[in-house]
Amino acid sequence: MEATAKKRFKKIYAHTVLIIASIIFLVPFIWMVSTSFKPITQVFSFPPEFIPRPFQWENYIEATQYIPFWTYTYNTAVITGLSTLGVVISCPIVAYSFAKLRWRGRNVMFAITIAVMMIPAQVTMIPLFLLFNQFGWVGTNLPLIVPAFFGVPFSIFLLRQFFKGLPDTLREAAKIDGASEWRIYWQIMFPLAKPAILAIALFQFMASWTDFLGPLIYLTEEASYTLSLGLQQFQNQQGSQWHLMMAVSTMMTLPIIVLFFFMQKTFINGITFTGIKG
Repeated sequence: MEATAKKRFKKIYAHTVLIIASIIFLVPFIWMVSTSFKPITQVFSFPPEFIPRPFQWENYIEATQYIPFWTYTYNTAVITGLSTLGVVISCPIVAYSFAKLRWRGRNVMFAITIAVMMIPAQVTMIPLFLLFNQFGWVGTNLPLIVPAFFGVPFSIFLLRQFFKGLPDTLREAAKIDGASEWRIYWQIMFPLAKPAILAIALFQFMASWTDFLGPLIYLTEEASYTLSLGLQQFQNQQGSQWHLMMAVSTMMTLPIIVLFFFMQKTFINGITFTGIKG
C-alpha cells in the first residue's frame, strides 16, 4: 500500500509540474491571440484583460492590408517546402551510409559532421555570404534552399541513430535475395525510417518557416521577402498598432501549430525511437 501511495504521489506531482509549466508556456500565446482580437484601446488596459470586448475580427483583414501578406506567405511556403524536400532527400541516405555501410573514412566523416553541429552559425555567416555572392545567389532564394539538399548535420545525426537501431538481418536477407544496396535502402530501410524522417521534416519546416536571419542577409528585393521580414517591416511601419501586429503574428504561427497538431504522434514516435536506438 505504501509503495502504491508513493507511486501515486509521484504521478500527481509530475502531472502538477507539467500542467504549471504548460500554463507558463501557453500564457504568451494566449495573450497574443487575445490581443489580435482587441480594439487598440484595450491592448494596454490595466488590469490586463484576456477577453476582448468586443471581438474585432476585422483586425485580421486590416493587418494583411498594411503589407503584402499573401505574397510573403507564398515566398515563405516555397522556401520552406523546397528546403524541407531537400532535407528529406539528402539526410536519410547520408545517415544510412554512416549507420549501415562500411567504407574507409566513415568514422572520420561522421566526426566532422558532428563537429559542424558545434560551430556557431555566426562563425560561418560571412564566409557563406561571400561564397554565395561569388555564385551570384545573393538576392535570390537559392542560399535558403540549396544547402538543405546537401544535408543538415543535426538531421543526419538523428537519422543515423535510428538506422543503427534497425536489425542488420533485414539487409542480409535482402542481399541473399539479390537486392542491390540502393534497393535495400529505398524499399526496406527508407519506409521503416518514416517516423524519424517525418520528425526531421517537421524540424526543418519550423526552422525555415520562422527563419529571420537567413532572409535578412540574402533577400534584397521586397517582393521576395518572407513572413519574418514582413513582420519586421510591419513593426517598422505600424509599430504602435499592436493589435494588428499580434494578428499578423498569429497567422504566421498558425501553420506550425496545425502541422504539429496533425503530426504530433508521428513526430513523438520518431524522436522517441531515435533517442533510444543505437
